[in-house]
Amino acid sequence: MKTEVLKSIQKIEEEYKSMISAAEEERRRSIASAKLEAENLIARARADAEEYKKARIADAHREAEERHHEIVREGERKADALRERSRAKYDQAIAFLVSRFKEKLDVPG
Repeated sequence: MKTEVLKSIQKIEEEYKSMISAAEEERRRSIASAKLEAENLIARARADAEEYKKARIADAHREAEERHHEIVREGERKADALRERSRAKYDQAIAFLVSRFKEKLDVPG
């Protein structure tokens, strides 16, 4: 009877050891899986951040390009307006210069 009790105790100890070993193995697998999942999440977050950064940079370049074109167009409009004003006064300027030239030469006009 003592032998049977001892064998029973040994069997239970072996079962517990086996259960503990299985639980430890499951814990290691869970930790490894969690680490892998965390690394994948970090990698995805970095990729998303990089993609977002590239999109924002592209947007900024596009906005800068549009602003550049606006400034150039405004400059061209101002230059055109200035040319028009100068053309309008061109005949007056020539008449003025001719009259001044005649005055200097003492030419009756």
